Amino acid sequence: MAHLVAFLTLALVAACSAAPQLVAHAPVAVADEYDPHPSYSFSYSVNDALTGDSKGQTESRDGDVVQGSYSVAEPDGSVRIVDYTADPVNGFNAYVHKDAPAAHAAPVVAHL
Repeated sequence: MAHLVAFLTLALVAACSAAPQLVAHAPVAVADEYDPHPSYSFSYSVNDALTGDSKGQTESRDGDVVQGSYSVAEPDGSVRIVDYTADPVNGFNAYVHKDAPAAHAAPVVAHL
């Protein structure tokens, strides 16, 4: 039994010494990538006549203030529009509204 314990101990030591060693690397400096006053602006839109998919977004940022809007066509023909702002004082705020679909004139039925 003592020989078995000694054998298993040696086998465990050999297995551990054969295991890959972790090497610590110095952290990569990213200080040059920090922008204290970020700013950007973008927009996109999709209008697919085949699928009926219609949506878009615009957004701009100046420092800690973000303003934007997005819209999406709803199945009922209306367009949902979300105007939003975000800043450190007021947080995120959104105003959601819908533009109703264009009204179609009712068909005229002639009675004879």
